[in-house]
Amino acid sequence: MRHPKEGAPYAAARKLSVPIINAGDGGHNHPTQTLTDLMTIRREKGKLDNLTVGMCGDLKFGRTVHSLIKAMSRYENINFITPEELRLPDYIIKDVFEKKNIKYKEVRTMEEVMPELDILYMTRVQKERFFNEADYIRLKDSFILDERKLLDAKEDLCIMHPLPRVNEISTKVDDDPRACYFKQALYGKYVRMALIMTLLGVSADENR
Repeated sequence: MRHPKEGAPYAAARKLSVPIINAGDGGHNHPTQTLTDLMTIRREKGKLDNLTVGMCGDLKFGRTVHSLIKAMSRYENINFITPEELRLPDYIIKDVFEKKNIKYKEVRTMEEVMPELDILYMTRVQKERFFNEADYIRLKDSFILDERKLLDAKEDLCIMHPLPRVNEISTKVDDDPRACYFKQALYGKYVRMALIMTLLGVSADENR
């Protein structure tokens, strides 16, 4: 169930007699995408710990980012790359990072942290989240990943994106072996198939 209102899947699950899979509720969480992201990192990097992660774009409203942060904060050294207007909400910083004394860093450009990153998680700057269109126009092109910004990146950097993208990743990056977002989408299909099979009580062995 995907719904624009926060808490809608939870409310539905309390009323229905069948299982509900939360596919994203408003500005809250996106659990199936988080499972997809963790699977992508595990498959591409071979581990989930001792990694340096950069999360770039709309960190204020991006539900995929909020979900992934909660899942990975115990393992990672996380860098937040975002304009001041779209920085991670204070309540997440306090509840997740400061409360558990977890290391994090906020920067305003990719270049500041690019050489350190093992994972770069890109998100779009969402026009619908701005009250002032002038602010959106001013910021929308500030966080675009292109070939030039990758010059100082690690050779085994994993570039991720929950998709769909607008223009925050240049299409020229698609041919770079570090671009993992299309594989990420494929892993997402497998994750959601596994969830549906679990709810139906069907094992993988039965389908061989």
